[in-house]
Amino acid sequence: MSGDRTLILCVDRDNDIGFKAGIQSPVTGRDSCLEAATRLGLEDPEDSDVNAIFQGIKIYDERREKGDDVRIAVVAGDHYNTIDGDRKISEDLRKVVWDLEVTECILVTDGAEDEFILPVIQSRVSVASVQRVIVNQMPNLEGTYYIIKKILDDPKHAQSILLPVGLVMLIFAVGSLLGSTEIAIFIVVGVLGIFLLFKGLGIDEYFNIALRGLQESFIGGRMSFVCYIASIFIGLLGIIMGLSSFLTWYTADAGVLFYLLTFVYGAVGYIVASILIALLGKIIDVVQNDPKMLPRAITLPFFVMGLGLIAYGASVYIISLSATVNFPIDGVDGIRIMMFTTIGGLILAFIGFYIQKALQKTEKYAPEVKEKKGRRSARD
Repeated sequence: MSGDRTLILCVDRDNDIGFKAGIQSPVTGRDSCLEAATRLGLEDPEDSDVNAIFQGIKIYDERREKGDDVRIAVVAGDHYNTIDGDRKISEDLRKVVWDLEVTECILVTDGAEDEFILPVIQSRVSVASVQRVIVNQMPNLEGTYYIIKKILDDPKHAQSILLPVGLVMLIFAVGSLLGSTEIAIFIVVGVLGIFLLFKGLGIDEYFNIALRGLQESFIGGRMSFVCYIASIFIGLLGIIMGLSSFLTWYTADAGVLFYLLTFVYGAVGYIVASILIALLGKIIDVVQNDPKMLPRAITLPFFVMGLGLIAYGASVYIISLSATVNFPIDGVDGIRIMMFTTIGGLILAFIGFYIQKALQKTEKYAPEVKEKKGRRSARD
């Protein structure tokens, strides 16, 4: 028998065991995993994670009968946020690998979605095999309709599919009602393009994180909620002022960079103020609830102000070079402003970095030393 200890790992990336059955992950041990599968099966017999966990238990029993040294565990992510969920899976797996002292794992999934986190799992433990559990279905039209219906009934998938389609149809209907079909088509294509761009770049995940942070701050009665609301309104005002600046200095002969910087010129002050107000609320929450995180949070306002100064100087310089607009600053003054703002931005960044290091040296805000470090090094 090999001296390696193998982990039979079942992954529930969307945390159905927690969302539906109320089970906190990670779940370790055959009896606990069996109970988790049973409770989830009673809540939702059609959930494919039930079959994956049972398959994991079956593999566990088979390997035990062959004399292998095996352990079994179930780790789960987040039902609403993929990024937070994958981070949770990584941290839970780190604890499981450390506590059970396994050297490799057999990954059991219910489909391709869970295998997206295979690199995350491989960063924590060596993956010896991947077992995908596919539930047999009748390949006919009724089965296809059932699968589509199940996808649309899931709030997570319904928001991604029904919301943009409904919004596009509504915009087109309103545009057609106002008698301008061409503008309606233009707006629909633009909205659809922005949505696909956000989904493709993963920007929607960050919006979800921001919305969840806003909800948590409201429920917790924190000062950051007021700051976040004020930040949103000031940010919207910044967008309006940026568009106003763009229309003021618009010229048909300029390029895309010029148009972008005319927007930056009008919006950057409000955008920076908006971010600073949001960061102020975050810093207040950190001081009250998690002082150890203050050194990391305190540097962000300085970096934001530094970047804002540099962006403002660059926008003034580029606009001042244009001979087709009546800009109050000429090219020479524009160079001076860009130099001063760049130097000022770098100084602010260095100040933030210095404050961070100074706080980390104090006992109150010093980061905690990782426990078990010595034990891990000795075992390695």
